Amino acid sequence: MRPIDCLFDLGAARAEGRILHRLHAISAADLSSFLERLPEPQRTFLSFTGFTAKSGSIALLPPAADGGMEAVLGLGTDESHAPFGALPYGLPAETDWQLVTPGIDAARATLGFCLGAYRFSELKPATSGPARLARVPGVENAVDQAWSIWMGRDLINRPANLLGPEELAAAVVTLAERFSASAEIVEGERLAANYPTIAAVGRGSDRTPRVAILRWAGPGTTEATPLISLCGKGVCFDSGGYDLKPSSGMLRMKKDMGGAAAMMALAAQIMAAGLPVRLVLRVGCVENSVSGHAMRPLDVIRTRSGKTVEIGNTDAEGRLVLCDLLDEAVEEAPELLIDAATLTGAARVALGPELPALFSNSDPWSDAVVAAGQAVHDPVWRLPLWPGYDGWLDSPIADMNNVSSNGFAGAITAALFLQRFVTLSQNWLHIDLYAWNDKSRPAAPEGGEVQTVRSLFRALQDRYNSTA
Repeated sequence: MRPIDCLFDLGAARAEGRILHRLHAISAADLSSFLERLPEPQRTFLSFTGFTAKSGSIALLPPAADGGMEAVLGLGTDESHAPFGALPYGLPAETDWQLVTPGIDAARATLGFCLGAYRFSELKPATSGPARLARVPGVENAVDQAWSIWMGRDLINRPANLLGPEELAAAVVTLAERFSASAEIVEGERLAANYPTIAAVGRGSDRTPRVAILRWAGPGTTEATPLISLCGKGVCFDSGGYDLKPSSGMLRMKKDMGGAAAMMALAAQIMAAGLPVRLVLRVGCVENSVSGHAMRPLDVIRTRSGKTVEIGNTDAEGRLVLCDLLDEAVEEAPELLIDAATLTGAARVALGPELPALFSNSDPWSDAVVAAGQAVHDPVWRLPLWPGYDGWLDSPIADMNNVSSNGFAGAITAALFLQRFVTLSQNWLHIDLYAWNDKSRPAAPEGGEVQTVRSLFRALQDRYNSTA
C-alpha cells in the first residue's frame, strides 16, 4: 500500500530554495478578468494560442523573471475536482508547482491532482514521474481519500495470478495494521461451516477461499456507538464456473473483486477521518473456477441462514459470496449495512459504466447518498427493489434460485436475492458497480476504479460528524 508521492511540502521546498512554478486555475467566466491582470506578453500569448479555459486544458506561459515557469489550467464550467486531474501528466514531468489562484478550493485541487497522478506501476515502472503539487494545510482529508482510492485501484489492477484470495485477505490485514484495527482471517473447515456459500463458490479453485474481517472503533466510542457494517465481493477472478464465460467476457474479470476494493477504501476513509462510529468490514475472498470440485448448475446449497439456493447459473456467484456475509452482519444489528459488488451486467446496460446502481430499503439513507454523490461528483443512481419481480427467484426444489426465471431486470432480481438475507428493520444499501474506466479521463485513468466511495463517505461524514 504505497504512499501518495505526487505532492511536496511547500515549507520545506521554500527552505531549500527550490524553484517553484506558478499555477493558475481559471474558469471560463473568469478568463477575461484573468487576461486583464496578466503582463502584456503573456496575455498576447494566451490569446494567440486560442486558450478558452476549456475544462482540463493547459497552457504554459513564457517564463517569469525569477526563472520559474507559469501555467494556466482551464476549469471551464466544471466545479468538480476532475479538471485538476489533467495536470500531473499535462505539465512537464517531475516539476514542482504551487497553485496561486485566490479562492480556489485547495482540497478540491489536491484530490483531483492526486487522482490524476495515479498510474499502476508495479509491473512496468514509469520512465518519468508526474509533475508535483505543493501540499498546503487543510487538505488532509483530500489526501486520505486519494490514498484510499489509490489503494483500491492498485488492488483492482493487479493481475489475478498476483492477487488471489490469500493475497486479498492479506491486504485487509495490512489495512487493519495501518489504522490499529483488529483483523481476522477465516478459512478451511471453519469457513465451510460458517460461510457455506462462499465455500461452494471457491471449491472449483486450488486457491482456497477466505473471509477477512476488520474491526475498528473510533475515538471515544462505546458499545452504544452506532455500528457501520461493510461487506465486499472479493472474487479475484471469475471464469463463470461451469456456465463458462466466453473468452472476451473474461478479459477484465480480475476486476471482479472491485466491490471488496471499494469497501476497503471506504473503511480506510472512515478510519482516517476518525468518524465516531464502530466499524466492521467483511470481505469474501474467493476465485470462481472450473474443476471436478466446482459447483454445478442445479446443485442446491444451504446458506449460512439455513435457506437453500438452487444454482441456476454458476456465473451468478457474487450474490452467493455476499449472502452469507450479509446474514452474519445482520446478527450484529448495525445502524447501517452497506455492500458493494461488481454484480450484474444488467446494471451496466441500464446505467453505463460510470453510474453505479444503488438499491436500498431506506429512503433517508438512499437520499443522503444520492445527494452526497452530487455534491462530491461521485454519482450513483437509485433503482427499485421492485417486489413484483421477487417471485422470479422461486425454485421448485429449494427456497430460491440464484437467478431469475427470465432475462429481464437482472440487477433488480440480484438485489432482491440479497434482500432475502437482510431483515426488514435493517437499514441497507447495496451498490452494483463497474469498478473500471474503459478510457482515460481527467482524474480517472484507464483501468481499475473505486466508485461510490466518496459519496458514501460524505453521507456518513454528514450524519456522524454532525452528531459527534
